[in-house]
Amino acid sequence: MSLSRYRRSRLALVGVLAAAGLALSACSSGGGGGHDASGPSKAPAGKHSPSPSPKPTGAPVHVSLLEGDGNTYGVGMPIIVYFDKAITDAAAFEKAATVTVNGQPAGGAWYFQHSGRSDQALEGHYRPEKYWPGHAKIELKLPVKGLSAGPGLVFDDSLTLSMATGAANVSTVDCSAEKMVVTSDGKTVRTLPTSCGAAKTPTYYGTKVVMQKGETDPKTGKMRPDGTVNMVSDNPSDPYNLMVPWSVRITNSGEYVHSASWNGGNIGRRSTSNGCTNLNVDDAKWFYGFAQVGDVVTYKNTGGNEMREWDGYGDWNVPWSTWQQGGSVKSKH
Repeated sequence: MSLSRYRRSRLALVGVLAAAGLALSACSSGGGGGHDASGPSKAPAGKHSPSPSPKPTGAPVHVSLLEGDGNTYGVGMPIIVYFDKAITDAAAFEKAATVTVNGQPAGGAWYFQHSGRSDQALEGHYRPEKYWPGHAKIELKLPVKGLSAGPGLVFDDSLTLSMATGAANVSTVDCSAEKMVVTSDGKTVRTLPTSCGAAKTPTYYGTKVVMQKGETDPKTGKMRPDGTVNMVSDNPSDPYNLMVPWSVRITNSGEYVHSASWNGGNIGRRSTSNGCTNLNVDDAKWFYGFAQVGDVVTYKNTGGNEMREWDGYGDWNVPWSTWQQGGSVKSKH
């Protein structure tokens, strides 16, 4: 038996984020105005002062963040903003938002898509054209409270975020060669033998991002210390319900890089898994300790389909020219 990709309806994205230790963080701020110290101005005789534009009114749209203030992520981690109602116009949002890297404009773009979280209607992802630099400080300012989110919709809060990137960890898995080359800040640190997805259950190719390490034990509410994930299959031809240690999640649909003690004879030789990346136990334990949420893992020669942007943090699989078009919500300037 070869264990790998699995799907469970009860493992919602909210659980994924909680297991990854990612906190929603919103530093809300209210708008405030002041009077000019010189007093009100007067219009010249015979002329009228222009009337101020009316403030937009409508249903409130609450904005929240995936990332937490002060946290450190890998260089592939997009900034993710959640909207509790689906906005229909991103012009005011994009104009107000600023993102800097080490104090300089990041030069990235926003891309909007349906949210994988059941309690949110829409997500906005921000990334630059290339990965973030390693060991960098990233800041987001989002003063959108009171701005229009489209006809009949108004943002009801403003946010700021300060996060950092760690080392630029980028791994490449070549399923035809059955090896995983792990680099950090441009230097190879290890090459690990793998077993990718079998021909009938191939691994997705493309660029994936580490989403989660291990999972929370529902009985204790705490992360399991050995990175164990309860992997379940309800496929009648290949049913299983096993605890798999040293599991690093890289897609919503259930792909992991994980230990596979039962598959040692195939690791480094042939692809036999259900879609995950099988490693020897010691290698999986090392990778689990090495990886950080947001690290990049790219796949080639898998024999499968490309990972889609909504299947986890698949943002880097969208061509930059397409990304700049904004996804499902356009800026109606």
